[in-house]
Amino acid sequence: MEQVLLILDWILYVLFAINVLYLLVYSLASLQRKPDKPVPAKEYKRFALLIAAYREDAVIMDTVQACLMQNYPSDKYDVVVISDHMQSSTNEKLRALPIKLLQVDFEKSTNTKSLKTALEYLGENSYDVALIIDADNIINSSYLSEVNNAFADPKVQVVQTHRVAKNLNTDMAYLDAISEEINNSIFRLGHVNLGMSAALIGSGMAFEYSLFYKAMMSNTSVGGFDRVLEMKLLYHRIFFHYLPDTYVLDEKIQKTKNFYQQRRRWLSAQYYSFGEFIHHLLPAVRERKWDFCDKLFQQASFSRVLLLGFIFIFSVCLTIWFPALAYKWWGILGLLLIALAIAIPRRFWKWRLVKAVCFVPYSFLLMFFNLFRLKEANKRFIHTTHGVEEKEDILTLK
Repeated sequence: MEQVLLILDWILYVLFAINVLYLLVYSLASLQRKPDKPVPAKEYKRFALLIAAYREDAVIMDTVQACLMQNYPSDKYDVVVISDHMQSSTNEKLRALPIKLLQVDFEKSTNTKSLKTALEYLGENSYDVALIIDADNIINSSYLSEVNNAFADPKVQVVQTHRVAKNLNTDMAYLDAISEEINNSIFRLGHVNLGMSAALIGSGMAFEYSLFYKAMMSNTSVGGFDRVLEMKLLYHRIFFHYLPDTYVLDEKIQKTKNFYQQRRRWLSAQYYSFGEFIHHLLPAVRERKWDFCDKLFQQASFSRVLLLGFIFIFSVCLTIWFPALAYKWWGILGLLLIALAIAIPRRFWKWRLVKAVCFVPYSFLLMFFNLFRLKEANKRFIHTTHGVEEKEDILTLK
């Protein structure tokens, strides 16, 4: 029995250690210099700003107004709002603005359906770049120009911009903002610094229009359309660039209920896309499609909260019952904490961070329970309610 326990301990340890070392390598890589800023473009690309808005009456007007206030030729971009189950008064306000408004009423709503409806309406060759903006996002006036500069390079087909927190009005929002920045450091900046593709994040991402059109029209995902999209594109060797100094403000989760729902949707999308593309692994290895293999590994991995929670639990339990086996677990727990600490921007190192960290154990429990409800999440669209309750805590872009 002791031998079986020892073997099981080492199997689990190796699996968790691989995940920790992966995060540590890319976290350290994020400390390198940022990618060079794109050279100013000589021509203006034609943009389609696509905003899928499901019951987003509380936030959609601010988002659209920010999109319309660009220092970019107005005849070179269109704001396209796909209004799904929004109030008639909201639609009337939107209709008065110089945008394209598409009203849909899906029985089972998803972002995939909304975006495909917009693409069918716009046609395949109407624009140069498709830009995906969430209904709660805010962009500054130079945003389109900065993205346009990136696409001046003919090799650039996909760009992910830097999504940051719009609000820090609750401890949960503060923790969610930190989580977002850890993702930016490890899965975007750290990756591109080592020559790998940045991870897509669902909004603030721009695509060569025809590429996006073809990839989306065959996309049938219920949640997390961006997960399936990036797996498809990476398999075809499309590289994802990252603009660390081009910001898009995104509303952070303010309540634990919304955190539970959002993370259930994210976990479901993660493991769904892993199941959809795992059969491509061996061909990808043979053809040296390392970006695809890297992304597939990400999809198979535990989230950081689950990783942190499980390693801590194993460390404590082994310390109590089998102390000789516990040292190596405390070791990788320390490495994980170092990786996460490196990835957190210095501006978040305040006393408030300590208070926010107190939510981590509760977040672990919510994520753990989510593991048993993933199939349900993939059968229907789980909507996260938006609207910052304390306006004084909304951030502005400098």
